[in-house]
Amino acid sequence: MSGKPSSFSLSRRKALGLIAVTAGGGAFLPAAAMAAQSSATQSSATKSSSYAGLALFETGAGVCAITPEVTEGPFYFDPKLERADVTEGKKGLALIVRLQVVDAACRPLAGARVDIWHCDAQGAYSGYPGQGDGRDVDTSGQTFLRGWQKTDASGIVSFATVYPGWYRGRTTHIHFKVFPDDSSVMTGQLFFPDSLSEQIFTTVAPYNDRPGKRDTSNARDDIASQAGPLSQAALREVEDAYQALMIVVVKSG
Repeated sequence: MSGKPSSFSLSRRKALGLIAVTAGGGAFLPAAAMAAQSSATQSSATKSSSYAGLALFETGAGVCAITPEVTEGPFYFDPKLERADVTEGKKGLALIVRLQVVDAACRPLAGARVDIWHCDAQGAYSGYPGQGDGRDVDTSGQTFLRGWQKTDASGIVSFATVYPGWYRGRTTHIHFKVFPDDSSVMTGQLFFPDSLSEQIFTTVAPYNDRPGKRDTSNARDDIASQAGPLSQAALREVEDAYQALMIVVVKSG
């Protein structure tokens, strides 16, 4: 198998069965459902945070609440890599991470720096020793699945990566930092629907090559619980990949 991220398509029945918005679940939207949702009249007062975020992406409407900040974790470093594609040949299900940075009034913030970093399909981060189920994986000196960009005029950045794996004690997530300017920063994590993660980890290589089984769901992850529904990504199908969408709302001033 080549290093190119693999595409993966769930059957329509399975995909529709994954549509859910729960306290610990996030949203998974197949292409057909996404098209129907974006064409419907938006009512931000009755939509969940994930759907309100999609409304902002699609139509420029929505009500914004400050995105909860959480710990950056032990695996952050700045590789000084401004890039849209962070895969570096890592195998996995192709994923596009699309974040929109706005202020509390839903006004897009242009020129904000956004960093992302996450583990690979086997649960290892780049740049650190002592990882893996046996604590014997050393990725020192490597920079895969890390990078940063600056937001465009609409406050949007888009990263090409792979669907993150898992490691013991944590649910599936992607870390991010937003630097609205040179003197401020907010740190958060983006979470995925448990049902989709479980489907991928048990049926798709290289995720299902691991002998162990994921031990932590969103509901059992303290950081995911702290972050709440505002940090749950909305997932949709695009050509040859999935797309994770989230609005990141930062404090003004």
